[in-house]
Amino acid sequence: MKMNTVMPSNLIPFYKKELEAFKDNLQQDNLKVAWYHLERAHIIGQKYPYEHTFVHWKMLQFGIKIKSSKEIIGQIPRLLIGGVKSFVGQVPVGNTGGANVPPLKPMEIPIDIKEILELNS
Repeated sequence: MKMNTVMPSNLIPFYKKELEAFKDNLQQDNLKVAWYHLERAHIIGQKYPYEHTFVHWKMLQFGIKIKSSKEIIGQIPRLLIGGVKSFVGQVPVGNTGGANVPPLKPMEIPIDIKEILELNS
């Protein structure tokens, strides 16, 4: 069993870029684009416990901001379990992390993120 603890330093700028884009769009009340970048940060960070858990925390906060009970309720178990699944290497690769998708469903990774992961992992 592969245990992940720390995100490779080469991936950190890509992860942070998505979180910054999320934050910038959220401040501009561009919610759809903000969420898009949060999902991308989730895909990049989902193998690493801290980054994975942090994105779910941001998704929970987003759900509270938009007053989505579905997102709030959906994020609580993901927030509690996501980091553990990352630590033991049991994440559904490509899953975007929102309550709009089953938490254990693997998904297609966008081509640009797939290239980033392949070159920097």
